[in-house]
Amino acid sequence: MTLATTEEQLTGTAAVRFPAGFRWGAATASYQIEGAAADDGRTPSIWDTFARTPGKVFEGHSGDVACEHYFRYRDDVALMKRLGLGTYRFSVAWPRIKPDGSGPVNSRGLDFYDRLVDELLDKGIDPMVTLYHWDLPQVLEDRGGWTNRDTAYYLADLATATIARLGDRVRTWTTLNEPWCSAFLGYGSGVHAPGRQDPRATFEAVHHLMLGHGLAARALRAGGAREVSLTLNLTDVRPLTPADPHDQAAARLIDGLQNRLFLDPALRGRYPQDMLALFERFGAAGVIRSGDEALIAAPIDLLGVNYYQPALVRAQVGAHSGEAHPGSEGVEFVTQSAPVTAMDWPVDPTGLSDLLLRLAADYPGVPLMVTENGAAYTDVVEGDRVADDERIAYLDGHLRAAHAAIEGGADLRGYLAWSLLDNYEWGYGYGKRFGLVHVDYATQRRLPKDSAHWYAEVIGRNGLA
Repeated sequence: MTLATTEEQLTGTAAVRFPAGFRWGAATASYQIEGAAADDGRTPSIWDTFARTPGKVFEGHSGDVACEHYFRYRDDVALMKRLGLGTYRFSVAWPRIKPDGSGPVNSRGLDFYDRLVDELLDKGIDPMVTLYHWDLPQVLEDRGGWTNRDTAYYLADLATATIARLGDRVRTWTTLNEPWCSAFLGYGSGVHAPGRQDPRATFEAVHHLMLGHGLAARALRAGGAREVSLTLNLTDVRPLTPADPHDQAAARLIDGLQNRLFLDPALRGRYPQDMLALFERFGAAGVIRSGDEALIAAPIDLLGVNYYQPALVRAQVGAHSGEAHPGSEGVEFVTQSAPVTAMDWPVDPTGLSDLLLRLAADYPGVPLMVTENGAAYTDVVEGDRVADDERIAYLDGHLRAAHAAIEGGADLRGYLAWSLLDNYEWGYGYGKRFGLVHVDYATQRRLPKDSAHWYAEVIGRNGLA
């Protein structure tokens, strides 16, 4: 597909309007904002353990306090209302709801989400619940975590318990957030919790996460869910020399590890053959049982797309496989010629439009939603203002790319900025800020940045000026 866009749209000089009913909002995750790590029966997650392991997280930061959203949620929802958010995507903390991972429901943990959902609805904001955003109960990791098939069934139990309490008021449910990160960063490179470095465990985790998605989707549907979704972090993988068959093969391999490994079983009912070969190579093929792929392919109503940057690769004899991409020997990731964020991630909105159009072409009939998109920059507070022009430019460019994809035929239903608040940024601790709203972690003062006010105007006009 080609982009149906003009030079004015690409350079940000044309006004654009999104379709009627387009869903605007922002996203967060439980461990990153809630705090209250030991309150009301919550037990440690793998991220509590990982954060306490010396050398794993920037300056030893943890999510013990984070943004104190557990106690300040009413003020935060009022802030969402002032910004005009129509949708708020948040995750529930598995260790709050099932402190031992697989046993009885902790009603005090669900009480918090009950209050949060009511508060959102009272302010006219649609709650969008993610069941799993990386905070696996440590007791389940002690039993093998995502390398243990039982964990997939425990996720389905969590789905059943959560929708039983919230299902009468929550329309949209997401099973997993970014299973690639859970598997490849948690069990491959070890830079995320639980910090393991084992390619076999990586592929075992991939399958059990996807099996958990299918089982949880069925549990949600049985509980009356009106809209079931899966959120993947997807990347537009590009060959350095598009006409070079070796670079094409390199891009195909990385696309398999990053994208098709998750898209194909969920949306086509089978793993790609080249990825099955990697399961076999690393001794993980035995985890895929007869009937599993059919379970994984439980119908979904929405595919969440988390996008931050494209990838540029080339074939390079002798290149070693990175721990985050096992099996990718002979492939080199190429530094891209583009501005970068504070994460050193290249800024290229065309990667979003190309990705959305690719999804529309390769997996037709599945509505799409950008469930995360945003950028970290070095923000400076001056009085009562944070002038974050770079973030505004980033968001503007990516929204124009999203609009161009819609014009090109992508069925894109909404856009959620990452993130509502500055928060605990996993291995980076509190050293990186993605928020539309600045958080002073010492005082917990919330200060909407210029980007928040700009985004409120975008939502108000349902488009870009």
